[in-house]
Amino acid sequence: MTYAGEQPRVTDSPRVNDVDPQPRHQEQEPAAPSGGEGRRSVDKVVFGTAAALGVGLILWGLLAPENLSVVSTAALDWLVADLGWLFIAASSAFVVFSLFLAFSRYGRIPLGRDGEKPEFRTVSWIAMMFSAGMGIGLMFYGVAEPLAHLVSPPPGTDGSVGSAMATTMFHWGLHPWAIYAVVGLSIAYGSYRRGRKQLISAAFFPLLGRRSEGAVGKVIDILAIIATMFGTAASLGLGALQIGSGLEIIGWMDNVGTFALVALVGLLTFAFVGSAVSGVARGIHWLSNINMVLAVILALFVFVLGPTVLILNLLPTAIADYAAQLATMSGRTAASAGDDTASWLSSWTIFYWAWWVSWTPFVGMFLARISRGRTIRQFVIGVIVIPTSVSLVWFAVFGGAGIGQQQDGVDLAARSSTEGQLFGMLDHLPLTGFATVLVMVLVAIFFVSGADAASLVMGTLSQRGAREPSTWVVIFWGTLTGGTAALILWTGGSDALQGLQTMTIIAAAPFLLVMIGLCFSLYRDVSRDPLIVGTSKKSAHERVSDTV
Repeated sequence: MTYAGEQPRVTDSPRVNDVDPQPRHQEQEPAAPSGGEGRRSVDKVVFGTAAALGVGLILWGLLAPENLSVVSTAALDWLVADLGWLFIAASSAFVVFSLFLAFSRYGRIPLGRDGEKPEFRTVSWIAMMFSAGMGIGLMFYGVAEPLAHLVSPPPGTDGSVGSAMATTMFHWGLHPWAIYAVVGLSIAYGSYRRGRKQLISAAFFPLLGRRSEGAVGKVIDILAIIATMFGTAASLGLGALQIGSGLEIIGWMDNVGTFALVALVGLLTFAFVGSAVSGVARGIHWLSNINMVLAVILALFVFVLGPTVLILNLLPTAIADYAAQLATMSGRTAASAGDDTASWLSSWTIFYWAWWVSWTPFVGMFLARISRGRTIRQFVIGVIVIPTSVSLVWFAVFGGAGIGQQQDGVDLAARSSTEGQLFGMLDHLPLTGFATVLVMVLVAIFFVSGADAASLVMGTLSQRGAREPSTWVVIFWGTLTGGTAALILWTGGSDALQGLQTMTIIAAAPFLLVMIGLCFSLYRDVSRDPLIVGTSKKSAHERVSDTV
């Protein structure tokens, strides 16, 4: 798969097992194409099953929307009540597992050959990582989430500004990026250290052996496609809601109804599908860089013209409260603070964990692709610490501006919808029209530059790990994703945001089990790495020598 600004790389990297063969009694891995490129032939079982599920859902929504709503609501209630604890416990376990790998003896293992240099410079690596997984979410929730937690405090909290910022950072800091790190590490290690295909199922070879290429492996790849499709559809829906709100703010449309939102989804889908199949990867890379520059300009605009001192004060406050409340927030379940907690968790924490899980196949592959040559320690620190720091600054700037206006008597929370609160905040700053148009452009490009890669990933998963999936396959998955987002907005009406959250949680739940399995598989893989095995053999030899 080729990402923005890159050319397909043919590598002669040897497989670790070719250098340090496994004992004869252990099952040998099947040979993979160089660099994990895979064949372009369609896996009929993976593609057909995932496509049937996606198309079936759209038909269900068109033919029986009320029934779909009833069933999805019942499924959500069951997941939150009976499996909400699993999302919460697993997300914290991913943080612990990632940090354990980074700071243990496994941290020095390279994601490639011994001595191989990183493929990208550190600055470029950080820049690409920044644009990988959260751009459109940061735009949508930058003002809305800190303000929501201030006005309607989470159950069991004191309602302070510090608590509101800590809760926001909990949803956008260590936990989500640890979720991404688990999948990214599994794919990167398997592809560049072991020479496997770039498939989620291929990372399960240490646990499943050749069964990872059989029925069980196909189920894993199907779940990855479904999770990616719904996670991308949720982002597409959020983008359409926010752009629609911006059109109302600047007066281009009096009322953006459901039909207009569906039309926006159609335009965004056309844009990201076109970018995915155009072959102009360098153009998309250029757009991504421009988008990051525009995001910095917008943040500086709000920082300078907004409550600058309050924003500066929020930075240390957010860090301190986040650290102090991390354990409590990590353990917050439906049993921890009354009956309202389950409803709050489904709208916030569990939704976020499900959203991040649904994006892991795409973001994980992206992070793996740009991290060749890094060590496990470098990968984990870079993937978790750097984006968390960016999120901290972003929410301090935009959340601080919204909180400042709320404290000054502008009831921003009551006057604006969730998707419109960013525009409501900008409406009280100079150059409102310019800033509003800039936000809409940012949202559109953030989504296009991410969703095109998501379509390519779904194509890769349905074509046996092909680096450059067929054009028609990419178009199919992109169109189906857009259709899913349009369906949720169409059937959700005024509750479209709740509908997006519901379908994301339902789709991500099965893939959460896949991620838990990935942790066990990755640990077994790295514990057999030649660097680790060689060190263990050397230590045993030294102990024998000391005894003699």
